[in-house]
Amino acid sequence: MLPAARIPVEIITGFLGAGKSTLLNRLLRHPAMADAAVIVNEFGEVGIDHLLVEASGDSMVELSNGCLCCTVRGELADTLLGFRDAMAEGRMKRLSRIVIETTGLADPGPVIQSIIGHPELSVSFALDGVVTLVDCVNGLSTLDHHEEARRQVAYADRLILSKLSLADETRVPLLRQRLRALNPTAPMLDGDAEQVADPATLAAGLYDPATRTADVRRWLHDEVIADDHVCNDQCDHDHHDHSHHHHHHDHHHHHDHGHGHRHGDGIESFSILHDRPVAPAALAMFVDLLRSAHAEKLLRMKAIVQLADDPERPLVLHGVQSVFHTPERLECWPEASDRRSRLVLITQGLSQEFVRELFDAFTGTPRVDRPDRQALEDNPLAIPGMKM
Repeated sequence: MLPAARIPVEIITGFLGAGKSTLLNRLLRHPAMADAAVIVNEFGEVGIDHLLVEASGDSMVELSNGCLCCTVRGELADTLLGFRDAMAEGRMKRLSRIVIETTGLADPGPVIQSIIGHPELSVSFALDGVVTLVDCVNGLSTLDHHEEARRQVAYADRLILSKLSLADETRVPLLRQRLRALNPTAPMLDGDAEQVADPATLAAGLYDPATRTADVRRWLHDEVIADDHVCNDQCDHDHHDHSHHHHHHDHHHHHDHGHGHRHGDGIESFSILHDRPVAPAALAMFVDLLRSAHAEKLLRMKAIVQLADDPERPLVLHGVQSVFHTPERLECWPEASDRRSRLVLITQGLSQEFVRELFDAFTGTPRVDRPDRQALEDNPLAIPGMKM
């Protein structure tokens, strides 16, 4: 169980003109948003997006001195800590959630880092989801020409397709295909649908504010990834013995090799499943090597891991590039029948095969002609045959 005092923070992102403010206005009309705080940012010297948002009072904050993803990160932290102090001192009623709408030019990574990596913020607030809007009229062109748009899609827990009714019907399937290549696990929602205006749309993360418990399957999108396993396991019999149902596996180390996870943009989303307990030191070295040597290529990592020192209490990890939330131990497994370690990674320019072989080396999974853990400790960057 996660601390009950934490307040969920949800991020709405998407490229310029994707409809972020329109979605936010729809959400704010819902009764469940009555106790929510909203932080809106626009790139430029004078912000105007806040004028289009239907909110008032102290719970409305605009960060207009620069892009939320970089120059005002300190201001974001100060704003959140200001909310915390005001609630603690009784100057503000307790917030049910905080919604951040980023500028259309933002890379969401640093915003996520600010929430999960700040030692004080991570005690009081919990990242509960990243929702990315994609304009169906201009989406393909935007993805072709703007790196920020591709990264916004890759980071998303959920993708909302806006302007579907205005889009060329022949191009929407192409857009869906492109989005699925960039982010194989995020559900795609129709932005015109009535249910999208429900605040539950934003709650896509580990933290469930209704129950204060961990919903790991939802957080890791395990069901979606498992469907890919069933469809694509046939191509990978040379290294693993796969079953046809994702809850039962005969092999000791299962990797996802789903079709479409590799893309010309260099962005990949993939999972590692492992059904033996992992030594805490081995996990720490694996994570430390990834974030110290390849931080700029590690867009996001989410994991629940069975550790050898206490297999009954799994460890939860969440990181963006070099910044990781303080690891947490859950009181018990969310699903008693499935205690496999599950790591979901989004990388750019860092091959999934490299990451898998690194994990294998540290966890003692045998591979032919590959260094073991001791060899990596002696020379952590020397993995023969690896293409980065």
